[in-house]
Amino acid sequence: MAYEIEYFHPRVLADIERWPVDVLADYAHLVELLAEHGPDLRMPHSRAMGDGLFEIRPRGREGIGRAFYCFRLGRRIVVLHAFIKKTAQTPERDLNLARKRLKEIRDG
Repeated sequence: MAYEIEYFHPRVLADIERWPVDVLADYAHLVELLAEHGPDLRMPHSRAMGDGLFEIRPRGREGIGRAFYCFRLGRRIVVLHAFIKKTAQTPERDLNLARKRLKEIRDG
């Protein structure tokens, strides 16, 4: 049984849809793998960030994307935040925003 992909807010999906076309195509492929394999999807496609937060790692010639997500009951995955990386390290601001949204989902 596949996992269902949801977005924290419509803006998250809108941000992803504005990504460069090659990064967006890789994201679409990785999301299909994520929906099929769930928590069994690992590096180089997905990485655990700690405390129930994960990142999916699309890339293309025009850049590198990151989308943070978490798992929910009922085989659901919620994409919390997405951005195009401009530096080698994940910006703390983006990581903190994803953690804040994860906390919102957990606390209701």
